Amino acid sequence: MHLNRILLSTTLVIGALLVQVSVLARLQLPGAVPDLLLLVVLGLAMVYGHTTGAVIGFAAGLVADLAPPAEHAVGRYALVLCVVGYIAGLTKPDTGQHRSATVPMLVVAIAAVSSTLLYAGVGTLVGDAAAAQAALLPLLLTAALYDLLLAPFVVPLIMWLARHTERGPVTSDTAGAGSLARGDGRAYGWLSSGTGLNTGGGADGLFAKAGRGGTVRNARNGKTVRMGIQPGSLLGRSKSKDKLKGVKRL
Repeated sequence: MHLNRILLSTTLVIGALLVQVSVLARLQLPGAVPDLLLLVVLGLAMVYGHTTGAVIGFAAGLVADLAPPAEHAVGRYALVLCVVGYIAGLTKPDTGQHRSATVPMLVVAIAAVSSTLLYAGVGTLVGDAAAAQAALLPLLLTAALYDLLLAPFVVPLIMWLARHTERGPVTSDTAGAGSLARGDGRAYGWLSSGTGLNTGGGADGLFAKAGRGGTVRNARNGKTVRMGIQPGSLLGRSKSKDKLKGVKRL
């Protein structure tokens, strides 16, 4: 994970957990409690993908398991959010952004119901008597209702923050050597400085005629260009002090 992902995810998870424990849990709403932490995990997973979504879900669930006043077994909610984050991350499109709000809202509704069922199922497996005696239908309905009402105010903001904190693509300047493949008869990059050479093809291509002594005559302006190893050059005589002019190392 990138550093910006870690910082953003940590800040959002801790902030959501504080709001949920100190505000939402004290509203005394009938049925379930609005799960702000679940919405944060879903928003990040739908932008970062299934692998990062699973990691963020596990870490967020583990923090919720350890935070007071949690009374269930440690790792129970971490398993739930890990599975939910992985599945939600699978809905990430190839373009990186959903075209409409239909898919995110469907993900929120399905995740609200499935997380409640999975949480109750894991509680039954570990011997939680409260999970076995709880009425699941009112919990499922209220959990889906509360999360859907809260999702339009939370999920788009989380996804917007996740997209705008991603590292931008590395850009490279291809106006130099990469543009030599173009055959439009113009000189590009370092070849255009002081040589008057034509990089295009055809009758007036690069050079017209080769002369004696390693010289080539330009077909456009008749100037002579020396090529190869010349007398007095750096490659011809090791003791020469002459400098090669007009050469730029790539």
